[in-house]
This record gives sequence, structure tokens and C-alpha cells, in this order.
Amino acid sequence: MPIDCKAKCGNRASLKRPKTGDALCKACFFAAFEAEIHHTITTSKLFRPGEKVAVAASGGKDSTVLAHVLKLLNERHNYGLDLMLLSIDEGITGYRDDSLETVKQNRDDYQMPLKILSYEELYGWTMDRIVAQIGRSNNCTFCGVFRRQALDRGAKLLGVDSIATGHNADDIAETVLMNILRGDTARLRRCTDIRTGGGEDSIPRVKPLKYSYEKEIVMYAHYKKLVYFSTECVFAPNAYRGHARAFLKDLEKVRPSVIMDIIYSGEQLRFKDTVKKPVRGNCERCGFVSSQQPCKACVLLEGLNRGLPKLGIGKKSKGDRMIAKQNQELALRERANLVKNDF
Repeated sequence: MPIDCKAKCGNRASLKRPKTGDALCKACFFAAFEAEIHHTITTSKLFRPGEKVAVAASGGKDSTVLAHVLKLLNERHNYGLDLMLLSIDEGITGYRDDSLETVKQNRDDYQMPLKILSYEELYGWTMDRIVAQIGRSNNCTFCGVFRRQALDRGAKLLGVDSIATGHNADDIAETVLMNILRGDTARLRRCTDIRTGGGEDSIPRVKPLKYSYEKEIVMYAHYKKLVYFSTECVFAPNAYRGHARAFLKDLEKVRPSVIMDIIYSGEQLRFKDTVKKPVRGNCERCGFVSSQQPCKACVLLEGLNRGLPKLGIGKKSKGDRMIAKQNQELALRERANLVKNDF
């Protein structure tokens, strides 16, 4: 039996919103979805008129919907933003090379300038080569660290005021769970923040889709017929996040509101004053924001260049021992060569 749209627009409902359970027609769903993102942007004061904003574009559903909606709302509500696309090429054959074609399609569809930066030009490595060195157990650590810094490098190059990322409600809830399971209080403090970074030496990142369900993003992209890339990264199946995602989906079956419940819980967490807080500064080597010296990206890169790919994996003391051992071996080898040359 046909059901009327709950918004009482006079049309028949054609879908059920996963977030609220409301039966809506397509037009009312679009309006509600866009209005919620507009509310998030305005209440959190994510942007100011005249700002240059880089949309982190991967070609996936989240960044494609983000670019589409930001362009729409910018024109509808006169945000006064100068929008552009920033994409990172990690060098993953059969995945990123294909998704970049979708990003280029987004560039043409939304009439936004596009800047593509690659790991190869920034670090001298591709993820294909890194995985060949490290294997598939810790490869996501390298990719995540390098990608975050690559976005900072690209944003600085473009001279933007902020970076808009496509993190949705599901992503943030998963991150809260991951940080709780790891006991990572430093990241747990800020993982629910809608704005991170900022200050004199860093460019802030904002999450306009923070309260948007992944299912609704997929529905919006589908019914709007947006072009996006849907293939999973070939190196992702072993990622730790996948376990948190599976756990969250199981919880959602029992309690549909669990995604927002976890986010709200993360927002309300308070820590004792005795809990040690990491001090954010700038890396002494590369100059980019870091809470350690040198930054994680520089440590991982040093390990790759030294032939010690696991240098940045695990505790710093372990990495220091690896460097000391390698330096000792190099010294012994050099001494042996000198003795050999004497004869």
C-alpha cells in the first residue's frame, strides 16, 4: 500500500531515511539531507565569507557528495567560498589510478580547479613499493600518515584557508571505538571534533558530513545519479578499521541510533588533569604539524630509505635500537673495508 511522504508535501514516499526512519519522497529527502549539512556548517561556523576551501577528493561517495553539496549550498546560501579539489595519488595500481579519473569527472561536473599530488613526488615512494617492503600487515599505517601530511602539503601549496574532508558519522563512530580499544586518549580527545588543527602554522580541517549517515550519503549519491568510484582499496581488507566497522554494523542492527550515540558519547568525554596531553608543535625536519619529534611521517620515511621499513612501527625505543644496530653494522663494515684497503 502506498505511503504518503511524512513531510506532507502531497507526494508518495519512495524511501525510508536510515537516520530517522521517516518515509519521504526523493525531493523531501534531498531537502532534509542538504538542510542538515547546512545546519552543521552554520552552527559550527566552519567557514567565513571569502575563504578558499580545498575539498579532499578521492572520487569515492563521501568526497563526491561533499563536493556536490558544498557547491550547491555555497550558491544557495551565499557562503562566498572559493572551492577547489585536492586529491592525493598514493600510487596504488588498479585502485587510485582509476579513482582519479572519477575525480577529474567531478572537476568537470562541478567546475572546480583540481590539484593532484602524488606520494612519489612528495616522498619518492608509492604504496605499491611500500607494500612490497612492509607487507600487508602495517601498510595502512604508512598510507594514513603520508596521506594526512600530503593533504597539509597540498593545502599549503594552494594557499587555502581550510580543508573539507568527507568524514561521515559512521567514520567518526568507528574512530571513537578504535581509540577506545587502543586506549589512545590523545586521539580520543579530538576524534569527534568537527574542526581540527588551525593556528599559525597549520591549516584547519573541517567535517561538514560529521552527522550524516553513510547509508544516506549512498542514497543521496544514487538518487542524484552522482558519478563516484565504489571499489575498495586493494590493500584495505586487513585494516584494523574494518573490525571496528563490522562491530559497529552489528550494534546498529540491534540499536539503529548507536552511531549518533557513540559520537555524542565521544563529544562528552572528559579526562582527568593528570592524564598526559601531547603537545602539538612543528616537526624539526619537515616543518609540518606534529606531536612528536621527528614527526611520524619523517620516521616512516627514514625507515623506508634506510631499508628498515618497520622502523616507525611500534614504540620509539624499538626504532632507536634498530637504528643503533644498523649504525653499528655500518661502522663495522666500514672498518673492515679500511683494513682491506690497507693491504
